[in-house]
Amino acid sequence: MGSAAGDAARLAYPPARRDDSVVDDYHGVRIPDPYRWLEDPDSEETKAFVAKQAELAETVLAGCPDRENLRREVTRLFDHPRHAAPFRRGNKYFHFHNSGLQAQSVLYMQDDLDGTVEILLDPNTLSKDGTVALSTYSISEDGNYIAYGLSESGSDWVSINVMNVTNKQPMLDKLSWVKFSSISWTHDGKGFFYGRYPAPRGGQLDAGTETNINLNHQIYYHILGSDQSEDILCWKDPEHPKYTFGASVTDDGKYVILGIYEGCDPVNKLYYCEISSLPRGIEGFRETQEMLPFVKLIDNFDAQYQVVANNGDEFTFLTNKSAPKNKLVRVNIKNPELWTDVLPEHEKDVLESTDAANNNQLLVCYMSDVKHILQIRDLRTGNLIHQLPLEIGSVSEISCRREDKEVFIGFTSFLSPGIIYRCNLAPTIPEMKMFREISVPGFDRTSLQVKQVFVPSKDGTKIPMFIISKKDINLDGSYPTLLYGYGGFNISLTPSFSVGRIVLCKNMGFVVCVANIRGGGEYGEEWHKAGALAMKQNCFDDFAACAEFLISNGYTTSRRLCIEGGSNGGLLVAASINQASLQ
Repeated sequence: MGSAAGDAARLAYPPARRDDSVVDDYHGVRIPDPYRWLEDPDSEETKAFVAKQAELAETVLAGCPDRENLRREVTRLFDHPRHAAPFRRGNKYFHFHNSGLQAQSVLYMQDDLDGTVEILLDPNTLSKDGTVALSTYSISEDGNYIAYGLSESGSDWVSINVMNVTNKQPMLDKLSWVKFSSISWTHDGKGFFYGRYPAPRGGQLDAGTETNINLNHQIYYHILGSDQSEDILCWKDPEHPKYTFGASVTDDGKYVILGIYEGCDPVNKLYYCEISSLPRGIEGFRETQEMLPFVKLIDNFDAQYQVVANNGDEFTFLTNKSAPKNKLVRVNIKNPELWTDVLPEHEKDVLESTDAANNNQLLVCYMSDVKHILQIRDLRTGNLIHQLPLEIGSVSEISCRREDKEVFIGFTSFLSPGIIYRCNLAPTIPEMKMFREISVPGFDRTSLQVKQVFVPSKDGTKIPMFIISKKDINLDGSYPTLLYGYGGFNISLTPSFSVGRIVLCKNMGFVVCVANIRGGGEYGEEWHKAGALAMKQNCFDDFAACAEFLISNGYTTSRRLCIEGGSNGGLLVAASINQASLQ
């Protein structure tokens, strides 16, 4: 390390103020842990630490002669139009579009897919620097109103606003103290369910940098045109203050489903309320100040349950109950003793999502060795009807509702920035055509290649890894290589397009690799648990095995290998560096 960078590095780590230490169980040694004050983002020491880290980064980056050239190339390639799949509400279609370098995508609407496009909501106009983001939204069944949540500067705190879609005029409705919430309209268009926390003491909304936990999440129903103080409290559980809740109205409008969660694990309780049979409607609970009469269907945290569809009282769920790779089950919620399998767990592939469409059909998405397979199946029997043609890549979104005969499918891969397919399910053999394709000017996908390898980890487990590079490279160990990993929270790293990675490969001759280590969801819940809690060391071993594979197979050398991870992946990178330094 050069002297300037070395000085900056020393400044970035102020002297320890405590003689704290922790035990590294992997190597059986005690190492210092003097930086616990970093847990307080508002401490003066933390602020100084962050400032010095930024100074160190700028010192190193300033010595990069290609920095501005790279900035220009990334900006040029990133400046391309992007589209999301359209969806229908009432008699209108809606879709998101970004012209290229807009900080936030814009919500558009049109009367039909070939009609005139007009802006409904442009979050870029809400702040000068583009830091006000649209974090959640929901359009009423008739398409007349949109309720949308705005977040400032990346905060989890959200304020919900309402707009009249027809005249694009804002309503007076404004809801505060909202966090970790979806928005779900009742089919009469009178209002919607949402989740919020009690207002904090002093009434000051913090900036989202706090580290104290929020407690006592609650579900409310907001009646359109009323003040938030009049919202109807539908559910709370003061005996379990750490629980969070989500409320969603079923496709037929008959029920509201309450999901109850206690953490990040894929498990939940599930209650229901038949709102269509309430004698005085939901509004009647405003006077009584009672909560909605939810019925407990699943009252323990032993598995995950997601509603796929319902025919009256008969519900189909996606669950991991006794099925780590997921399956479909069915039950009459008025007779919950009898559960039947509709689509059993696959031997190897993960049942990632299911969407009801064309009345009695399902779009079923499997993940097979970290690549998506899309099928059409019968909702009643689970039987396969047709497998849709897809390249190797990821299904990024499916846009449909139960009654839709036409669905839209978003697709992406390491070398494809995005394709939206329009699929007509009415014929015996579905008609699947390209609706929109995102193109990046100046990018030639044929100049690059993607391969997938399976690397044996320390315990022999085969770890999938994607390798992106220029075509027909000579494996002489000369390539700078970036290895990315995550390994947590059941999150799968499926193929996706990244301008930054493309520039590394195309302009700097990098080999870019994505390691699908344990802790993610690539092979179901067992894969997730194999990299969590007491098994966390598997994540680091998997990552190290992938790095060693790249070196031993002639892609790179230890001095030319970079590792990268964000959020939970930051922990992965830090642990990998520390463990490697102790060997």
